[in-house]
Amino acid sequence: MKNKFYISTAIPYVNADPHIGFTMELIQADVIARYQRLMGDAVFFMTGTDENALKNVQAAERTNVPVREFIDKHAQKFIDLTKVINLSNDDFIRTTEERHIRGAQKLWQACMGRGDIYKKSYKGLYCIGCEEFKTEKDLVDEKCPEHGIKPEIVEEENYFFRLSKYEKDLLRLIESGELTIIPEAKRNETLQFIKQGLKDFSISRSKTRAKNWGIPVPGDDEQIQYVWFDALTCYVNALGYADDTQKFQDYWQNGYVTHLFGKGVNRFHTIYWPAMLTSAGLVLPRKVFVHGYVNIDGEKISKSLGNTIDPFNVIEKYGAEVVRYFLLREIPSGDDGDFSYKKLGERYNGDLANGLGNLVQRVATLIENSLDGELIYDKDKITNDELITQAKYQDSIEEFRLHDALGEIWKLISKANQYVDDRKPWVETKENPSNFLETMTNLIDSMHDIAWLLQPFMPETADKIAKIFGDDLSNKEIPENYKFKVKKEEGLFPRLK
Repeated sequence: MKNKFYISTAIPYVNADPHIGFTMELIQADVIARYQRLMGDAVFFMTGTDENALKNVQAAERTNVPVREFIDKHAQKFIDLTKVINLSNDDFIRTTEERHIRGAQKLWQACMGRGDIYKKSYKGLYCIGCEEFKTEKDLVDEKCPEHGIKPEIVEEENYFFRLSKYEKDLLRLIESGELTIIPEAKRNETLQFIKQGLKDFSISRSKTRAKNWGIPVPGDDEQIQYVWFDALTCYVNALGYADDTQKFQDYWQNGYVTHLFGKGVNRFHTIYWPAMLTSAGLVLPRKVFVHGYVNIDGEKISKSLGNTIDPFNVIEKYGAEVVRYFLLREIPSGDDGDFSYKKLGERYNGDLANGLGNLVQRVATLIENSLDGELIYDKDKITNDELITQAKYQDSIEEFRLHDALGEIWKLISKANQYVDDRKPWVETKENPSNFLETMTNLIDSMHDIAWLLQPFMPETADKIAKIFGDDLSNKEIPENYKFKVKKEEGLFPRLK
């Protein structure tokens, strides 16, 4: 029986169009989902949109568009993005859907049943950008460091969740590795926050302040669920938590649950969410991957700051595969990195055109011109033992170093190109046909490995390479006497001028 592997992205607000930073998150999660399928697991991969935030309502009001119309329009853009970047997601959940509303209310009632929800009056500093109450020590120059805005003072009666009750449980879970947080710096950040002492947090807003938008608190029509309490439940609701479906049992309660999200929402996913799940009597995630930000000239890309890059424009100009490669290779997975068109162009010409594209063209041309386009695979002729090991590639992905995994593939590409230069097969074909056949067998072996390893990262490119060589990527190993048949096409990555 296949292992059940579940992976999710965070779900972004729909107060503005998607930007390149969230595009990177989608692609990173897609790599992990495709990799786990390659390893033989049954995978469920979800993403979606967070539609119940006050900032969504305010954005609609600024454009004089009805809230529902505004949210539907922007949610569709996120759905469109999953298609243009060739995402392999199994579900896209919107938090205005009935399945989510019922699930959010069910989890609320489960926590209420444990005595972990109570009501009290509260006054505090609220950052609309984070949709979160802040303390004075959270601020820098009286402003939220994440969004650069001054929080407003809010006073009202809300429901609270007993987060403080779960302080010791959370410490034990994270320190023991039952809940693994990668990278280590984010694990340490979470532990430090917990050790400072956890305080109960507000999980509802008055209907008036929420502008009558959001999920009602069960049994209290005057209160709306706090957007983060509601939104975090999307991860179980996409699997049918409200109806306790078999899918929910298989992938959440009995599967390997993995979350991927940006560092700005680390606290919500590694403290609030595990405490909520524990209170509700549900299984916790096994692992979380925390990625950094995509910056422009060192400054975080942010819808709030208005310095976004439209992913649709970049994809239209360069293609989805190029954008996937650049974001995965240029930006260290667990850290920040810079986006620039100059760097993208350099990666394109250097890595894709001169590296991979050139190698594919050279090998295909040699087989076509000297072997009538066919090569029968003979494992006994494999002599090049300097090539990448699958273990190093796997370790990099499983440790959320996707840039390193791609780097290992490009080491193989560089070695294969150097192998061509050293062996000079265009000379061998005339002077030593036996050596030439050995050379081409080693190169076709490399091409197969490259395409197979590229599948999670650049699936369309992997398929194109397989089509050019008549390869079958369903197996890691090439069957003995497999016949490769070259069908040359236009170059994979024509150089940019």
